[in-house]
Amino acid sequence: MRRFLAPPLPRTGKSRFFSFGLPLDKNLPRQGLSLESLHEVHAATPEDLPAAFGFLAALTVSASPSGPVFVISSAQSLAATGQLYGHGLNGLGLDPGRLTLVEARHDTEAFWAIEETLRSGAVPVTLGLIAQNFDLKTSQRLSLAAREAKRPLLVLRPPGSMAASAAETRWRVAAAPARRDATGGLLATSWRLALERCRNGSSGEWVLEWLHASHRFSLAAAMADPALSGGADTIGRYSA
Repeated sequence: MRRFLAPPLPRTGKSRFFSFGLPLDKNLPRQGLSLESLHEVHAATPEDLPAAFGFLAALTVSASPSGPVFVISSAQSLAATGQLYGHGLNGLGLDPGRLTLVEARHDTEAFWAIEETLRSGAVPVTLGLIAQNFDLKTSQRLSLAAREAKRPLLVLRPPGSMAASAAETRWRVAAAPARRDATGGLLATSWRLALERCRNGSSGEWVLEWLHASHRFSLAAAMADPALSGGADTIGRYSA
């Protein structure tokens, strides 16, 4: 793969993290989500697949607000999730023009394409849409490729996936009622989020929102800490 899409990241010896700017950061190592690791997302039920992909898209915007993104899927995964919808991606803040879609014939080829994309250093973030559960060895290869590339790999696993994994984090996502304005316009997409696995961190559950105007995460109003109100400029920080 040619290296014309994005320059290699500087090798400073420091790891990069994304901070949600919310209480859930306390559950994460260094109070942030590593941008040099494998992170997995799965839907609580098949009906929650759109919600799970929405959370994956929001993580993508957070991990890389600009620049190209590779979305690598297999024919089986597209049969389960459906084709990506540009208008919906735009609503979440993910410009479809940033995306390069790679469709493999099956999951084995998708895994190969994911590893090669990471090793190329061509893009700031890589998404993998996987139809079937994969074993620990495959997960370890993907995790190693992300660490060596110093880039985030975000993988959507099948609904209800509980297979052993080398991922730094694993998130279970279920849909929650969206927040709307007085005219019915969408203000925030909401999810019931469970952090099931977190290396060097701890698990937890939250109702999280994605604010469509600012493209930032927030706790649902009923759970929000009053101390965080008025602190929108602290949401979505980066650290090295």
